[in-house]
This record gives sequence, C-alpha cells and structure tokens, in this order.
Amino acid sequence: MAKGLDVGTMNIIAAERNGDKTTLTQQRNSYVEIEYSEVAEKMLSRSDVLYIRKDNQVYIVGEDALNFANVFNKTTRRPMQKGILNRDEKSAIPMIRLIIERLVGEPNHDGELLYYTSPARPADDPRQDVLYHQKTIESILRKLGYTPRVINEGMSVVYSELPDNQFTGMGVSFGAGMTNICLAHYGLPVMTTAVARGGDWVDQNVSEATGHTRDKVTAFKERDFKLTEEPESELDSALTIYYENLLDYIVQSIRREVEAARVEEGMTIPVAITGGTASPKGFAKLFERKLRAANLPFEVSSVKAAKSPLYSVALGTLVAARAEEEEHLEEAPTPTPAS
Repeated sequence: MAKGLDVGTMNIIAAERNGDKTTLTQQRNSYVEIEYSEVAEKMLSRSDVLYIRKDNQVYIVGEDALNFANVFNKTTRRPMQKGILNRDEKSAIPMIRLIIERLVGEPNHDGELLYYTSPARPADDPRQDVLYHQKTIESILRKLGYTPRVINEGMSVVYSELPDNQFTGMGVSFGAGMTNICLAHYGLPVMTTAVARGGDWVDQNVSEATGHTRDKVTAFKERDFKLTEEPESELDSALTIYYENLLDYIVQSIRREVEAARVEEGMTIPVAITGGTASPKGFAKLFERKLRAANLPFEVSSVKAAKSPLYSVALGTLVAARAEEEEHLEEAPTPTPAS
C-alpha cells in the first residue's frame, strides 16, 4: 500500500487507496494565533480543532484557522509562501509538521512508500531555495516512518489527468503560491518550470486595490467568483483584472521556457490544468484563448480542466506511488515452496 501527498501553499492534501476506494483528506495550510486562556483551551480540547499551545499563545492550525481569523478579526499566517517554506515564519516547520502528521498518520507498514510534491525552481525567481523546502518535507515524512519520493507538481498533473493520452502533454498546476508547468512525452518530463505567482499574488493585489483583507478576498474568490466579461461587483472586477494579468504572465513564461528547451515544432498536445486558482468558472476557456494566441512551437489540441481541481495533484502523486509499488511487486522473487 502506498500514499500520495500534495504539499501546497494553500492546502495540503493526502491520497490513499484502500481496495477500490480512494480516500482524500485535506487541511488548509495556515494558522492563526490567539491568546491563551484556560477556558479557550478547554473548549478547543473538546472539539476537533487542530491546535497547539506554546507559552501564552494558542495556534489554531489547518481548516479552522480561516474561521477563527474571521471571528477574531485577525489575519492567518502561512507556513509556506510562493510554493515553499516561508523563511519569515519561525513557526513554519512545526506547523507544517503538525498538519502532515494529522493527514498521513502512521504508515501502514514500516517504510511505506509515499510520493510528495515539490515545485520546480521558478524561472522568474531562481533564488528561491526549493531544495531546502524539498529536503525538509522529506525529513518530516522519513521520521514518521515513510519512504518518501519527490515528484514535480506539474508532472503529477500529467499522471492524474493525461493517462488516456499515454501521459503525453502539458500539465499546469495553478497553486496559491506558485504555478508549476511540465511538458511530458510518454511519462518522461521534457521541460519543467515554475512561475513565482499564483492565487496569493492575485489575492494580495486585489486586497491592496480594494481595501478588503486578503482573507476576505480569498473567501470570496473560493465561494462566489466567476470569470465573466461583465463583472458584477468591485471584487469581481478586481479579481478579473489580476487573473488576466496572471495568465498573460504565465503564458509568456511558458513560451520562453519552451523555446529555451528547443521543444520539437509541429507537435499537437493536450494541456491539463488544475489547482485551486484554476477553479473559477471560465478559467479554462480564458487560458486556452491566451495559449492559442501565444504562437507556441506546438499546437494545443485542447485545454482540459481537472474534474476535481483541488485534488488532482494529490491523485497524481498516488498514481506515481502505486506505479512504483506495483513495479516492486512484479520484481519481487517468487517464494520457493518447501519440500
């Protein structure tokens, strides 16, 4: 038995297969700090809220952090920023460790295989320390008793969304902190890159433009926003402007990286997109229109939006984990019957 883990800036999602059933569990990758009191801790200890106490502070971690932040008029804090561990948050590693432990639990057997995602080094910000982030997550998983394997986030999209095309095409994961892109041919990466912009970049700019808090913008975007030609409100209008700008920026980056990789011209490939930032209605059509207008060296046959954009990357990690596990089972020697 093997597991998969999507370590995202906004959400961390675990995937596991039991028989014919795939189980997905999720926690928001954030926390909020409130003052400690005996009453507060007693109430929290009787609930399912994930929290830890440190000195005179209580840290609400995961899905409930946003709710508590709105109630207490606070801003959530993130263990990760722009797709990797947030170097400005001293509590980043303890918080992300707590979330991962809650999601994956103990391994079903010692050394259980677990594939986890890591971003590519962003082309527009190569100073980002992707390796430190990757090795820190690996260490957390290894200490829990797993055998960790890292997979590029864009490659994970190819595994989850393009099996009918023999894992050939482009996978794009529109995350909160970063956008990851992978062009693959029969399951082998031809080009991988990333852009250090995602949903957080949109939310922050909309927040500054409108005066609304970032958490309010995020909540509105996840609940009500649609990409249309006639925005209905101030938030709709601002979100549309920055989504357009984000996609223009990403498509330009894809064009530069594909040309630098000298990808063969004349190919026709599908593009699979996923991630929470790609969730608004109308996103896939807008991205397809911008890709087709970009004069890329290959033809885009279609842009396929994942049926479950929030869970697609996690499902891709599970596909990779199960494939390696099955390969090991096939290679295992057959026991010789006792005479």
